[in-house]
Amino acid sequence: MGGLSIWHWLVVGIIVLLLFGKGRFSDMMGDVAKGIKSFKKGMTEEEDAAPAVPPAAPRLQQQPPIEPNPDPTLQPMKDDRPHS
Repeated sequence: MGGLSIWHWLVVGIIVLLLFGKGRFSDMMGDVAKGIKSFKKGMTEEEDAAPAVPPAAPRLQQQPPIEPNPDPTLQPMKDDRPHS
């Protein structure tokens, strides 16, 4: 119980062959193979077309450090959220 025996797989295989037929199944496998080949060809063409070295990123300009505010009366913002 629980596992599939060889007889189960034979029945499934026969049903698949009856539904798709020998010709249809081989045609589908040929179409899958053509799709895989064209995908691989497209990937190699894309790699060939891509530049070997990516362009250098523009450099960021260094900015002076932020000076603290000299006003001594400034205080941190108070938390105005309601307390539960």
